Amino acid sequence: MHKNGKWARQIMALQERDGKWGCFHTLSRSYGATLTTEQALRRLERLGCTMEDECIQKAVDYMECCLSGKNSIPDRREKLHDWDIFTSMMLSAWIRRFTHDSPRANQVARQWADVISSAFAKGAYDHDEYTAAFYSIMGLKPKGGKLIDFVNFYPISIMQGCLNERIECAVVDYVIDRDNGIYYVYESDLSILPQVFESRNASRYLAAIELLSRYKYAVNKLDFVVDWLYANRNVNGKWDMGNSVNDKIYFPLSDDWRKKEVREADCTERIEKLVNKLTDDQSETGGAL
Repeated sequence: MHKNGKWARQIMALQERDGKWGCFHTLSRSYGATLTTEQALRRLERLGCTMEDECIQKAVDYMECCLSGKNSIPDRREKLHDWDIFTSMMLSAWIRRFTHDSPRANQVARQWADVISSAFAKGAYDHDEYTAAFYSIMGLKPKGGKLIDFVNFYPISIMQGCLNERIECAVVDYVIDRDNGIYYVYESDLSILPQVFESRNASRYLAAIELLSRYKYAVNKLDFVVDWLYANRNVNGKWDMGNSVNDKIYFPLSDDWRKKEVREADCTERIEKLVNKLTDDQSETGGAL
């Protein structure tokens, strides 16, 4: 029950009355708080918090208010892309991380699914089709805002459960084989396994695989990851990714890592959850496509 531990309590204590933690976007630096809302949500999710917890309920209510226009995030408006589309994408992605019962967030998810379905309608990614669909469905004029690269945390997260099998399989293939991975998560080729298992790089790689594992048909394409994980178990059948993965994002889960066995337990908990997801879901979908 990591959500009752010291790391979660520290974050909950910093939550503001309206449900936010300072700026929303992780990369934002214009607000004086020590933690962004996105950082807090990512960490609390890792620690096991769900919609059953008051801190998440408050945060989702806050994001709903911002998505509806009743409130706005305090971040500085960025000029590189259409800020309204970017913020609706961020807010909807995080709402849907915790609940699929938000009509507004679901509408944004369907818009992105429609854009991506157009881009992959011929079975492979077509950039011209993506560009046309993006500007048409998002209601933008050409050059009315920078085109958003869809292979980043937000669209990949938001579209889970919205694509048909054929499109989903094509998208997953494209993401796995892409040279620069998933922006904001792991920006290297996902088909190439990390050289060093005990590293932050490997932990971030796992985060990208965890994100893809939310897609039903992705698990059929990730056998090589399961094999890699099994190959990196220690003699006790556990996993230990070393002290370097203590980044206050993905680890630690437990309160104190001074004992090696506690760190090992945290690493094993995370990896076992992923392995079970990949192997259990694969049996449900009938094996490789």
